[in-house]
Amino acid sequence: MNTEGFLERLRRHPSYRGEIVHVERLPARPARYGRRKETLHPALEQALAEQGITRLYCHQAEALHLVREGKHVVVTTPTASGKTLCYNLPVLDTLLQDPKARALYLFPTKALAQDQLRVLEELTSLFPSPIRFGCYDGDTPQEMRARLRRRGQILLTNPDMLHLGILPNHTHWSHFLSSLRFVVLDEAHIYRGIFGSHVAGVLRRLRRLCRLYGSEPTFIATSATMANPAEHVGTLTGLPVAVVEKDGAPSGSRDFVLWNPPLLSEATGERRSSAAEEAFLVAELVSCGIRTLAFARARVVAELVLRMAREALSRTHPEVAERIRAYRAGYLPEERRAIERGLFRGELIGVTATNALELGIDVGDLDATVLGGYPGSIASTWQQAG
Repeated sequence: MNTEGFLERLRRHPSYRGEIVHVERLPARPARYGRRKETLHPALEQALAEQGITRLYCHQAEALHLVREGKHVVVTTPTASGKTLCYNLPVLDTLLQDPKARALYLFPTKALAQDQLRVLEELTSLFPSPIRFGCYDGDTPQEMRARLRRRGQILLTNPDMLHLGILPNHTHWSHFLSSLRFVVLDEAHIYRGIFGSHVAGVLRRLRRLCRLYGSEPTFIATSATMANPAEHVGTLTGLPVAVVEKDGAPSGSRDFVLWNPPLLSEATGERRSSAAEEAFLVAELVSCGIRTLAFARARVVAELVLRMAREALSRTHPEVAERIRAYRAGYLPEERRAIERGLFRGELIGVTATNALELGIDVGDLDATVLGGYPGSIASTWQQAG
């Protein structure tokens, strides 16, 4: 079902009161490829070819070239534009050339780290010799932590773990720090305000310890579209950075529909609950077989939207009522991983989530997103809509 067909279905609904106040269509955009100035390790070239990647988008080729020149880089292109390759290519190429080299990947959430772990597993599984990597966070068993510290070539972690678990124990990490060639900051736009100032301090401590152990890593940051990427990442890292912002990835057409809850009282201006409206839209989308991700501003709202949507579906489409789940911080690690897998594999047709599921996670084929209110920034709006 296309957008216009679904909107017409909503307009014919008995409860419709003119809630659709605006529709904006963004046209499709073709791919723009770049010329690669560098060759990659044959094993990496072969792995990319087996995944159907024979050419790089212009922003991927530009980022690879700048990193090869030793420059610190921030890539600021939209969601689903292939930013992951902008850092995986130079990192994996270096590790294949020099197995003693090390890389540190910093993600703001555990869910994003797990998603990128899966991406690395798929790409490196095609290599003739294995690359050693893993997640190092609060969910990592102690024996795995020791193994990653001794032998890990790529460490996927978060700023909190870097601050609490790695830097205070730097003498145990001396081998890793002395061989550190790359530091990746994924979703760098998240590090703003007080949180950003703390992360900036942690990164300066990391750079100071790297100098102590004789390394000067290259920083590669990715970010959602933002107005001042060079200033932001430069302040965050204390380093001058080159900006890659010309997006070469293709994009299908997208429709933004603004839905205003109906008035309950003309006198007071009170409107129907936004959570109730979001639950109604989720139920309607899911009942049409449209894979949907709905965002709520708080954990309790995400659970409330799930409950109301399930109640509505149990009356009209009971066969799909149990194929929607909630996702938020506070779930056990195994619960979060199961929901992420279910969404990626298509076992779930709908998820109501907080911004814990916002940050660039690959959820497979997704048809619609529902934003329950303004997320707080333009960058977050594009992230959730993307």
